[in-house]
Amino acid sequence: MLEFLEVLQDRPFVTGAEIGERLGVDGRTVRRYARAVQELGFPVEGERGPAGGYRLRPGYKLPPLMFTEDEAAAVVLGLMSARRLGVPTSDEALAKINRVLPAKLRARTESLEQVAFTSPAGTAPAGDTVLTLADAARRRRRVTARYTSHGGAETDRELSPYGVVVHGGRWYLAAHDHGRGEMRTFRVDRMRDVEIGGAARPAEEGFDAAEHLVKSFAQVPWTHEVEVQLERHIDVPLATVTPEGRLTMRVESLDYMARVLASLDTDFTVIKPPALNTSLNRLAARLSRPAGASR
Repeated sequence: MLEFLEVLQDRPFVTGAEIGERLGVDGRTVRRYARAVQELGFPVEGERGPAGGYRLRPGYKLPPLMFTEDEAAAVVLGLMSARRLGVPTSDEALAKINRVLPAKLRARTESLEQVAFTSPAGTAPAGDTVLTLADAARRRRRVTARYTSHGGAETDRELSPYGVVVHGGRWYLAAHDHGRGEMRTFRVDRMRDVEIGGAARPAEEGFDAAEHLVKSFAQVPWTHEVEVQLERHIDVPLATVTPEGRLTMRVESLDYMARVLASLDTDFTVIKPPALNTSLNRLAARLSRPAGASR
């Protein structure tokens, strides 16, 4: 009967034949299920005839959650990922899900706790802040917020949010800053006292918040400006690459840049700075060192 209700929850109207095929039962059994759930108080409405069927009364939603094993695994993995990303209360939500799962299924999903994540979690933003910003972006509303800069200075901002992006374990907001008259990227965990206001400034046609974030990181004035000619065009996170394969990027560490280039599936030639070749040679020597050799 629970499976019968689940079928009705998925669609606004289901024929008796479709329910029978889904559950592997005959029409008489389907009718018996319908009468049984009606007697239990569920608002199931039926229509007679060759094309007759059943539906839940419009606006009614079943309170219990019912998961298949695959669905339960997906929910648990999602909450574990959320915890690694610093999403507030994800631990509590995961504990509640585990409490209501059958013992056999719970034992299987708890084994997912052994899954490893290579990306460390960043500073967790406040849950209500994330929800408010995402809601404002969806409804195209402005927000006011108190923002703390990297240096610790606090300022009041009026923003038109265009999207929340998670990158490298941290949460960011792409928004138009009305006080400064330009697009900016903000760390969500540094925002507080967020309130929704009037209509937002419209975003440019086809604006992509994730693409904006990558481009804004690429323009940060790090110490080294890198230019490399790739043998072919390939997308590189946080870098600008022309169709001809010319890569430009600013980085704080040339050793980091050497690791980025070594991970690319294409050959390349360093144009500048010359010191990048030193970092590449040092990395190559370390990787080619025989196992067990002293460092």
